[in-house]
Amino acid sequence: MACETITLQLAKQLMEIIEKRAEAVGLKAVIALCNAHGNPIAVHCMDDAFLVSYDVATKKAYTSVAVKMSTMELSKIAQPGQTFYGVDKLDGGKIIIFGGGIPLKVDGKIVGGLGISGGTGEQDHDLAVFGEAAFQELIRLL
Repeated sequence: MACETITLQLAKQLMEIIEKRAEAVGLKAVIALCNAHGNPIAVHCMDDAFLVSYDVATKKAYTSVAVKMSTMELSKIAQPGQTFYGVDKLDGGKIIIFGGGIPLKVDGKIVGGLGISGGTGEQDHDLAVFGEAAFQELIRLL
């Protein structure tokens, strides 16, 4: 059975796996998942995560589906002089241009977005990459 969307049950399983990894690497993160339309499915706030991480994580998940690429990739082309410079000023400020957001795909089709906030952009991106791999393993088991 192919995964066509991210259910709440799947989101909960994925967030639990990501939380364990965050704890292992010493991060107190917020983990957000949205559907392919950018609408929130679930947000998980670890104890003592930064207050701002809630807003940032949800926007990273949204951004990853809105631009169909990771926020780390977007950050490179959103710098001054680059093709997407100023993109973070669009869409009512919902676009984030630092690492931690990754679109989740099944058979090349975006089914949702994952946003992580709690560390540096690089740490958040690494945790999101881990989460994307965990997502692929979870859907393989469906």
